[in-house]
Amino acid sequence: METLRERYEQDGVCLCREPAVPAGVVARAVAGMDALMRGEYETGVPPQPSFWKPGDAPQKLVKIEMPQVADRRIMDLIRHPALGRLAADVTGASWVQVWWVQMLVKPSAGSGDGDSPHVGWHQDRQYWQQWEASSHLFTAWVALSDVTSEAGPVRHVRGSHRWGLLDQGNFFTEDFRRQGEQVVIPSGERWEEIEATLPPGGVSFHDQLTLHGSGPNRSGLPRRSFAIHLRTERSRPVADRRQGLTSFIDDPAYCPVIYSA
Repeated sequence: METLRERYEQDGVCLCREPAVPAGVVARAVAGMDALMRGEYETGVPPQPSFWKPGDAPQKLVKIEMPQVADRRIMDLIRHPALGRLAADVTGASWVQVWWVQMLVKPSAGSGDGDSPHVGWHQDRQYWQQWEASSHLFTAWVALSDVTSEAGPVRHVRGSHRWGLLDQGNFFTEDFRRQGEQVVIPSGERWEEIEATLPPGGVSFHDQLTLHGSGPNRSGLPRRSFAIHLRTERSRPVADRRQGLTSFIDDPAYCPVIYSA
């Protein structure tokens, strides 16, 4: 039987549809998400400056940077030991640290496309230049709602982690389907998508070079998730500098180690 690690190495993504995070932890984190969207910060520490702010248009993608510093219920999910064990199983790492987190809520468009945001096709590595090119970086995408095909799930291009850095695409593209048709892929490769449908507490893992994006949410309910960006012992900031996305890696109050063999 194929292991999670074999699937991840082959496809650049693997889906763990059996919930890894307990329902109670998920429910408390959802309450924390709602508090952040009201501008309430339980710890007294605000998130990092973000694309979305309280009071923004209701159909705008909610994307809040480092939400775990503002609410302990979110931090409890981020550092849940099951996520660390899964990350180690998937990657073969002996040490795993959270180095950045994004809270994502995609509003529903109901029956239409126009009022629900898309996430454009991109490789995370495009935005992660503060890390040395050889760094072992990946993402755990944790669902906090029922992410069905109608909810605008993340779609990954199978095997695209082997294509190198294409430096194409854009997270904030408004039409991810049209944009996908414009991505130039290596000769001899094919575009095959994997749809990350997940229950609350389910997790997908993807490599920093795996192309991914998502379309509109038509489920009638908000699509809730956290993108938890992780690194292993095989990672290093460029010139060992702490700046931008690497600013907090020495502070466990921001960036907890979630697995150590």
